[in-house]
Amino acid sequence: MYDHYSFEEATAYQIELAKQLKFQPLDKIETIAGADISFNKNSTTMYAGIVILSYPEMILKSFALETYETSFPYKPGFLGFNEVPALLKVWELIVEKPDVVVLDGNGILHPRRMGVASHFGILANQATIGCAKSLLHGKDHQPENVRYSTSEIKNNTGELLGFALKTKINCAPVYVSAGHLITADQSLAIIKNCVGNYRIPEPTRMAHNVVNDFRIGKLKAGFHVVSAPLTLF
Repeated sequence: MYDHYSFEEATAYQIELAKQLKFQPLDKIETIAGADISFNKNSTTMYAGIVILSYPEMILKSFALETYETSFPYKPGFLGFNEVPALLKVWELIVEKPDVVVLDGNGILHPRRMGVASHFGILANQATIGCAKSLLHGKDHQPENVRYSTSEIKNNTGELLGFALKTKINCAPVYVSAGHLITADQSLAIIKNCVGNYRIPEPTRMAHNVVNDFRIGKLKAGFHVVSAPLTLF
């Protein structure tokens, strides 16, 4: 999908995509998805997965898995060009779309406001939230070492880009930002409701587990309905 793009062309594409960003509150949230990618080092095969959970109960209802071949090189700031094509392939397998999708990466907390969550959100026309494990852009003010404490992350002009959120004491924060079709404050509130016993919120934590099991052959491609809890969680 993007394999022929140069980084200069990818930059220009991000700037154009960012013009389509919209931020508005969701009226209702009954289902939430987590999306993630796994791959073997030096391989062009990406293992993509999207899990769908009830909200706010965090009960796994279904998941979809697919592979995708890419040769676009990884570079910080361009994660969407690696992962979005694979995730869109998985997205096509899901008939009843979730109300919001959490991606393991950034939304507008990005130099061009086009992290993987924003990139996917625009192309899928879907409400998305970015929840990253490390800070890519903006001034980082560490929150207090208290669960659910937050600090705002702004750019050099003072624009709010997202939040550092302490999900577990004595652990590094996660970085939450609106992706598309949702507000910054609602994104933060939703992620707080998705935190279980781990640093990583349940949607992306479960997606991470699922795609890793898919990569090593424990799970098969396709759409799967969960009738009983999976032991891997």
